[in-house]
Amino acid sequence: MLETVPEHILVACVGLFGGVLLGLAARLGRFCTLGAIEDLLYGGSDTRIRMWGIAIGTAIIGSFALMGTGFVEAGTTYYLSINWLPWASVIGGLMFGYGMALAGNCGYGAVARLGGGDLRSFVIVLVMGVSTYVVLSGPLAPLRDMLFPQSPVLPGDVPPGIAHAAAVATGLSSHAIGLSIGLALLAISASSRAFLDNPKAAIWAVVVGIAIISGWAGTAWVANTGFEALPVVSHSFAAPLGESIMWWMIGSAQPVSFAVGSVAGVWFGAFCGSLIKGHFRWEACEDPRELRRQIFGAGLMGAGAVIALGCTVGQGISAFSMLAYSAPVTFLAIFAGAALGLRQLIVGFNPAE
Repeated sequence: MLETVPEHILVACVGLFGGVLLGLAARLGRFCTLGAIEDLLYGGSDTRIRMWGIAIGTAIIGSFALMGTGFVEAGTTYYLSINWLPWASVIGGLMFGYGMALAGNCGYGAVARLGGGDLRSFVIVLVMGVSTYVVLSGPLAPLRDMLFPQSPVLPGDVPPGIAHAAAVATGLSSHAIGLSIGLALLAISASSRAFLDNPKAAIWAVVVGIAIISGWAGTAWVANTGFEALPVVSHSFAAPLGESIMWWMIGSAQPVSFAVGSVAGVWFGAFCGSLIKGHFRWEACEDPRELRRQIFGAGLMGAGAVIALGCTVGQGISAFSMLAYSAPVTFLAIFAGAALGLRQLIVGFNPAE
């Protein structure tokens, strides 16, 4: 296949496949970060936050199975090849979470809602994509490098991951530790009777985990069998939004990538899901204040995601699947930032007497 299909096309197809699964999960399974946090804090339901646990547990099991067979090497994945900066995870996560609450969606959720005809999400996608590149490689990149310097993990160093550190401390296999953590997280997340009574939620959560695994497996296969120096990656929706915008503008000057395929896949999967549910409808923003809040929130999300090295999907599931140190800290910081933003919005619109 590598002799007939260019490698960058193959990895884009891998991203497209997983992206479609994620888009369908968003529209048909109501898989959403902000929705899960809002349900837990104000809706009296932990079903969607348990869905995140199921998705993460599934992704951990699949990812460590791939590493255990030697198909994926920990050092080739981005999250385990960069030394961890705790303050970057905390600050970036808080910025992202607060911005997500103001915007009403994360990057992944915005692309999924765009697939359902929500033009407000188009603004979020554009602003977040541009904001990401402004901080990643634009005018604010030198400031980011100064405040949050990144350094690669040197050969022989222990990868910055929970399972790998535990393996050094205990002498056990990091793969066995990772699989055990994944199974434990699955068991804890599925322990609710109300959740078990809703098998659809569990199924879509597993689909999300499979999408993340497919990214690692597919890009690793191309990297291991091909000749181009392509990275081993999985899904994230911060820098990939900016990369997708760039590709649609100058596609003839740069090859299509996993990121472009992933974003396109989420949009297409969400579009198909909205048609299946009969929920597709064009929507626009009629309130300038709402639009202003969404633009500001999207800008914060883009900057925060670059600082934290990922978004709700990038850190919240992909990095978590590798049990990177950054994943749980960033996820908790995103939760805290979103809780603050939601509290501000709710109090602002419904002040307590």
